Amino acid sequence: MTRRFIHDFTRTARQIGSAGFVGAALIGGAVLLPGQAWAQGGSGFLFDPPRASIGAKFSYSVPSAGSDIFGFAREQFTLDGGDFRSPQVGGEFAVRVTERLDLAADLGWTRSRQRSEYRDWVDLDGLPIEQDTTFERTSLTLGAKYYLKDRGRRIGQFAWVPNGVAPYVGAGVGVMWHDLVQSGDFVDIHTYDVYSDRLQTTGVAPIADVRAGADIPVGRAVFLTGEARYNFGSGPSRGDYVGFGDTDLSGLTLTFGISFRFSFDGR
Repeated sequence: MTRRFIHDFTRTARQIGSAGFVGAALIGGAVLLPGQAWAQGGSGFLFDPPRASIGAKFSYSVPSAGSDIFGFAREQFTLDGGDFRSPQVGGEFAVRVTERLDLAADLGWTRSRQRSEYRDWVDLDGLPIEQDTTFERTSLTLGAKYYLKDRGRRIGQFAWVPNGVAPYVGAGVGVMWHDLVQSGDFVDIHTYDVYSDRLQTTGVAPIADVRAGADIPVGRAVFLTGEARYNFGSGPSRGDYVGFGDTDLSGLTLTFGISFRFSFDGR
């Protein structure tokens, strides 16, 4: 069992990259912080309603991969839609506008990498003709979250206590940097020769999203978030993929996050 745990942890860490270790450290600190916060503040109270929050987000990205370039890759190589799915890491900074409305800035990064081979071709020795496909995206969005009920209440003049689960809906707009690379061996359809190459399309494109989720307080200044978000967007195919339709950047993201509330006066 111990060997299996180490193996699974190592494989996940490689998928997420070094940013995942930073996120893991944040989670570890946050798990310890709620108890300290309750000990210092008592019963989950804050002196003032929080004015902002900052947090880490850990997601699973499910791109729709519906454009020509992905269709071509699935047709020619041993790839399917699931091969473009990947873990995602990021963060959020939100400012409270009213008791039920936040404005939030989000940053997210994800990358999938999959080994494949031609479905219908092999080399002269009967061996598979292989390549790696990497799909990397970085998104920056500005959005609004509207909470369906009040997130806390005042106790007297000097204290604020969070309520229970706080569901919300929202939307956002932003930009996404995208990079699709296929490197390895390919077949020249005119001569049937096998050659090595690195094919790439990269760019930046506008995106929009709709989202729904809920915050769950676990201490006076700490809360967990679960969210489902769907992005809409596409960017022109460039470089080695000129002639294909736009690269599809739409897809679903399922997120778990941990955040810290604070006031600008430091309390």
